[in-house]
Order: sequence, then C-alpha cells, then structure tokens
Amino acid sequence: MAEPDDRPPTSERPAVTEHPQPDTGDGSHQATKETTVHTMDPPTGETQDRKRWRFVGSFPFLVLVALAVAILIKTFLVQAFYIPSPSMDPTLQQGDRVLVYKLAYHPGRQDVVVFVNPNGSAPPDRGPIGGFLHWLGEGIGVAQPEDEDFIKRVIGLPGETLEIRDRTVFIDGEPLAEPYLTPGAKTCNRPFGPVTVPDDALFVMGDNRCNSADSRYGLGFVPVEKVVGRAFVIIWPPSNVGGLG
Repeated sequence: MAEPDDRPPTSERPAVTEHPQPDTGDGSHQATKETTVHTMDPPTGETQDRKRWRFVGSFPFLVLVALAVAILIKTFLVQAFYIPSPSMDPTLQQGDRVLVYKLAYHPGRQDVVVFVNPNGSAPPDRGPIGGFLHWLGEGIGVAQPEDEDFIKRVIGLPGETLEIRDRTVFIDGEPLAEPYLTPGAKTCNRPFGPVTVPDDALFVMGDNRCNSADSRYGLGFVPVEKVVGRAFVIIWPPSNVGGLG
C-alpha cells in the first residue's frame, strides 16, 4: 500500500485531489481528478528588477539619457555658436552658425576662436546648488552664460611682438600673409603698436578690420584661459556650409 503524499503543494507541483463518484449501479466506482494549480508571486526583489528594466527601456529614460549626452558633448567636446555681428566678414557672415571644438584645444596662429569676454564682470555667488542649476540651464539652452562670447581670429601668440604698418601686420618683424582679408579690409590695417603679447594671452582681430572691436580697440589681450575653442565648420545656413581653415 502506497504511502500517502503529504507534501504541501507548490507552484512547481500541482495539487491533485480525487473525488469518488456515486455508485453507478453496476458495482463500479469512477474517480475523477480535479487539479488545483497554486501560483506564487515572484519574490519582491525580482519584481523590482522587472520594474527597473521596464523603466530603462521606456521613452522618458531614453530622453534623459539623450539630454545627459547632449549636455556632456556641449560642455566638453563640441558646441554650436551663433554669429551676431559682421566683424568676421567675409569669412563668417552675420546669422551663421558654427561648431566649436573644445577638447584639449591649444590656440594656433590664424585660428578662428570663440572666447569669453576678457573684460566681463565677476559672476554672482550662486552657491553649489545654484551654480549647478545654472550650469545645467546653460547646457540645455534655457539660461544665458555669465558673460558674452566673442569670435575672432588669432593673430599674435604669447611672447610675440606685433606691429601694423603700411597696411600690413608684422610679427617679430616679419610680414604676415592674410589671404582671408578683402582689399577693403586691408585699408583698415591702420598703424598700431608695436606691442608685445603677454605670455598667457593672445592678440586677436576680426577679418572685417573696418568694423571689428578687437585687441586693437578696447578688447585688449585675450587670456588663453578664456578661449572656449576653435571654430572649425559652418553648419548654417546651407548656402554657407563649409570648413574653416
């Protein structure tokens, strides 16, 4: 005679219950099996894991990831800038948009660079949280930078002596070839200097020499630490798309 099975039912092993049927009159009895399946909820940890992975694949999560990546790229790698004035005509026209490379950039002669106003005011003390929120706002384009940015061409490098005479720029006594200038712009290479560029600064000028507030007039030398990066391509409008030498 078989031992009765008294193990408790689990989700892996269904419980089987036999119910005898009434006598059918022919002396036999029929037994039917009624199967009851007991289900068990997954462990709490497993449920949380499923919810977590469901969120990872959701649209809001993908938006947050895209936003974080965009902020990191803008902060450390490449950033788009709008050209607000004609000071760099004809190289850059008012309304153009350029991409600026920022990672580990070292200024070179005749590079077109974006830099923070060297004569700007000191930023307000927002505290750690306020400063982070302002940085985040700048990253997503809803907050203005502390100081305005300028875009000019690097002419004089640290330690060099620069002079303008006879409508020509001289660096350490040698004339500088400037093929990007129009004949009209060259007429505005008015006498200047000589001046020596500080060891930690740059001398910059706009390509539109007749209409550019640069190191000759008011802007002064630009500290290297104020340089944001080098503009390397025009991305808008489509008619002006192209690289910058």
